[in-house]
Amino acid sequence: MSQVTYEIVPHDGGWAYRVNGTYSERFATHDQARAAAQRAAREQRTPGTAALITWEDGQGHWHKEFATGDDRPETRVKG
Repeated sequence: MSQVTYEIVPHDGGWAYRVNGTYSERFATHDQARAAAQRAAREQRTPGTAALITWEDGQGHWHKEFATGDDRPETRVKG
């Protein structure tokens, strides 16, 4: 099972959470950023429904695959 870490970091004069190098919106306080990260992490663990998905890889190639919706990652919030 994959693991996703939401890291609370200073950003644009406030705070944000960062996942795999991507920043969330800016929050005024560390506590607000942490609460948002915890909410996002919880939602990411929630199973979904099966669906056909399309996604682009790092080389710009598009793929289609069937996602069962039950292969959710483990998540954690750091910081």
